[in-house]
Amino acid sequence: MLELVNITKDYYVDKQAYPALKGINLYFPKQQFCSILGPSGCGKTTTLNIIGGLDKYTTGDLIIEGQSTKNYHDYEWDNYRNKKIGFVFQSYNLISHLTILENVAMSLTLQGTKRKEKIQRAKAALDAVGLKDLYNKKPNQLSGGQQQRVAIARAIINDPEIILADEPTGALDSTTSVQIMEILKEISKNKLIIMVTHNRELALKYSDRIIEFKDGEVESDSFSNKIAKIKAEEDTQYDIINKTNLKDFEIIDEKDRTQNNSLVDERKRLESENNSGSFSFEKNAKRYEDLLLSNTLNYNKRDNGTLNIEMYNGKELINQFTVNSKEETIKQLGKAISNYKNEIKQ
Repeated sequence: MLELVNITKDYYVDKQAYPALKGINLYFPKQQFCSILGPSGCGKTTTLNIIGGLDKYTTGDLIIEGQSTKNYHDYEWDNYRNKKIGFVFQSYNLISHLTILENVAMSLTLQGTKRKEKIQRAKAALDAVGLKDLYNKKPNQLSGGQQQRVAIARAIINDPEIILADEPTGALDSTTSVQIMEILKEISKNKLIIMVTHNRELALKYSDRIIEFKDGEVESDSFSNKIAKIKAEEDTQYDIINKTNLKDFEIIDEKDRTQNNSLVDERKRLESENNSGSFSFEKNAKRYEDLLLSNTLNYNKRDNGTLNIEMYNGKELINQFTVNSKEETIKQLGKAISNYKNEIKQ
């Protein structure tokens, strides 16, 4: 799902480079509770910031769902942070003059979510972390542990795939720290949680995986002997989609070809990317909405090896099917797109 490939990060002072990360190679599956340990200044938080798209790596590559981010534009990083990442910080970062309900709902406000849905989802997120009936409290009316619960609720309200937690228990007492860890452990049952911490005892008790950093490098990884197998299994989900042939989809009508030569040129460019192995249906579907009528594809591998594909136009589910081969994927996607084009023409 998420892979760091030979990531380096240099910071410059008076044109002098100071390396913070020195070739980090890590792979994270879809579901796991991973803790990163190490002394201050070893590169833990820098790594977390790069994974979260808050900071850019100097060299190497961050692979997200099988796709390189080397050529990501700002809007792609924004989309990644908004939809796939939830952040939990040591300092809570709550807005003092807003209620905790308003704090949690803030990200939905920025996305233009309707008020009724926004309130419902914010309440559900607060309920999930044990803060039911405290919706109208201000942050300064809560304990440190309760404020951190609000921060966690804010992180999960968009249902992100990844939660990044930077010292989430650093400002809490031992009893409250255990309560926060219990919440994170529950969330990790169906999400990837990557936590940076100095608390080795809590990390060993609650984490599925321990990564040790030292001087900008990975010193040890308790999961290293299992990574290859898990990576191979998860990569099959993306290979079927990423390696399909664009021209089999018949995206552009003959009418489009004669009326808009730029679309034809754009399609040829995309086909060239596909033939070189760099084409991503999902990525380009979001970028070229005039070419690809389905701008979102969700897919997951079932236990029996088949691939379940959900096809959206915006937020609306327009088709869903299960396939077990590349050829069937091409056929089904082409058919689904064709049907959708006919529907919107009527």
